Parts: sequence; C-alpha cells; structure tokens
Amino acid sequence: MRVVAALGGNALLERGELPEARVQEEHVLKAALALAPLAQAHELVLTHGNGPQVGLLALENARDHGLHAPYPFDVLGAQTQGMIGYWMLQALQNALPGTRVACLVSRTVVSADDPAFGCPTKFVGPVYDEAAARALAAAHGWEVRQDGASWRRVVPSPEPLELLELPSVRVLLDSGAVVICSGGGGAPVVRDAAGTLHGAEAVVDKDLAGALLAQALDADALLLLTDIAAVQDGFGTPQARPLRRVTPAELRSRHFPAGSMGPKIEAVCRFVEATGKMAAIGQIGDAEALLRGEAGTVIAG
Repeated sequence: MRVVAALGGNALLERGELPEARVQEEHVLKAALALAPLAQAHELVLTHGNGPQVGLLALENARDHGLHAPYPFDVLGAQTQGMIGYWMLQALQNALPGTRVACLVSRTVVSADDPAFGCPTKFVGPVYDEAAARALAAAHGWEVRQDGASWRRVVPSPEPLELLELPSVRVLLDSGAVVICSGGGGAPVVRDAAGTLHGAEAVVDKDLAGALLAQALDADALLLLTDIAAVQDGFGTPQARPLRRVTPAELRSRHFPAGSMGPKIEAVCRFVEATGKMAAIGQIGDAEALLRGEAGTVIAG
C-alpha cells in the first residue's frame, strides 16, 4: 500500500511541555519507532505539523531587538521543515538501517485573495492565560483566540492549491525511499500576475495539505496521527463518546472547532470523498492498528 501519514505538531511537543530540542527529539523517536513497521511493509510518505514550533520561532523573532522586522512565516515554516524533518530523518534512519529516507523542504501555492488572510484561525506557539495572551497581542500586533482552556496566537491558514515539490516526491518514492515532505503544510507561496512566486505570511494547515498530497500520489490510505485516541462526538461534554467508524457525511453533520479538529475532519472527508479509500485519525502509537482499522476513528465511504 501507499500510505500518507501526517504527524501533528502538538504530538511532537505536547501542551505545557518546554519546547526544548531534547523533548521534541524524544517524541520524534517514539513516532519513528511506531512508524518503522509501516515503512517496512508499505510505501510511506510523511508530513508533519509545526504549530508549536513555528510559533516559538515567531516569538523569538518578535523579541529580537536586533531585527527591524520579524522573519515572515513562510521563512519560519521552511525553518521548521528543516528542523523537524532532520529529527524525523535521523530517527527513521536509525530505526531502519539501510532504508533510504529523504526530506524535502516543500512549497505550497495558495491564493493571495484567499479570505483566510482576513480571518486567522491557525493556532501557533505556546499557550497562555487570557491576560498574558491579550498583553502579547497588544505588544506585537498579534491576533489571539481561546484554545480550549487556554489562549494562543492565531495566523492566517489559506487553502492549499498546489504542491510544487510533487514531481520530486514521486521520483523519490519510485526509488524506494521513505519521503518526508510538505512539513507544516509546506512553505506558503503565491504567484503574481507574471507567474513569479513570493512567500506568503501564513501557515498552511498540514492536514489539508496532507489530503491534497495523498490524492495527488494516489495513496491507498491517509493517516492523521495526533495526541488523541479517537475523534470525540460531543467533545468536552458529559455525553462525549469516541467515534470508531464513520462516513464523511456523518462527520460533516457534526460541528468541530475550526482551529483544531475542524481541519482534520475536512481533510479526511475530502480524501475519502475524492478517492473512495480509507482515512483514519488517532494516536501515533496506534499507527499500524489505524491502518488495519482496529484503532482510532476510521473514515470510509
């Protein structure tokens, strides 16, 4: 099978953890050990989120008085692709000696007219209490929103339209490599009237980009690997229950928050509706069981 697996940025840096390299490398190692059996048995393409990491870099930039302006988010996104991709490549190569693993810094085309630029929804960076979040927003010109019991910065997350490194991904897959690409949804770029590409101040959702990647590669399955065991119907209420096997129509009939679970639901629905194949959402440690349909939430037509 050809499998596209997307690792959540929050799964690589759990809520409340110190964003130290050692902490994240430990999570990446656990993910690599869970994914190694998939890489041995199937063609595997990996992508990953970068919300906590790209937000941390942005915060460091904002505090650097030696800069006239912070680095733009397309550049920060490329930086996180290199950092997280390097950790993943190293861990997978160590877990699978002799296996070729390749990591691509990838770009994703978005539209300059996308309404998302006027309505930020993508959570990035650490969590704060409301007072601290509003103070940072006032100091740096940020937008912040409530994320569960905490508050976080939000940035625009436009629709992914085209994955520019797709031909290279295909070449690497055909050579037998495990491919890491489109990290953080890919560095966002826009085309001007002359066709020239320019970076965009945004963070593309990695799940929507992952669904686009899986469709373009004719993947047999899309796995969204995160820090939750399954999608919860009625999340946060006494009536909450895990959804085990659902159709896209059943998922679309429910409400999920735009900044967190919403994009995951949209991603799996798009993939299943477009291809008729299966998708699943669950924990990284359950990757094999998710592919077998024995864990998490399985979405099928």
